Amino acid sequence: MAKQASKQAVSKPTPAERLGLRVSAMINSPIAQLNRRVTIHQLDDDPDEAWDAVMQVLAETDGLEMVVTDDDGTVTLHWDKSTDDDEAIREEEVKAVEDEAPF
Repeated sequence: MAKQASKQAVSKPTPAERLGLRVSAMINSPIAQLNRRVTIHQLDDDPDEAWDAVMQVLAETDGLEMVVTDDDGTVTLHWDKSTDDDEAIREEEVKAVEDEAPF
C-alpha cells in the first residue's frame, strides 16, 4: 500500500518539461559543447505550445543565437565560449550557510 501511495505522489513531467529536458541534453552533449552549436527540431509528439514555450525561453537566454530554418522548422543554436569573467564569483558574494542539515 505504501508503494502505491508513493507512486501516486510522483507526477509526470509536462510536455514542456520533457521537451526542455531533451533540448538541454542536446545542448549539454560533448559534441555540441565542443562545437558550441546544436540543431534541434520539434518531434511529431511535441505539442506546439510546449515547443513555443521552450523556444521563448531559449530566445530570452543571453549569449545564445537562434537560427530558424523555414524549410523544415529546425532551430540551430550557437553560443560563444564562456570566458573567465562570465563565471567568476567573488568570495565576498558567497554567503556561508550556518544552518544545520535538516536530517
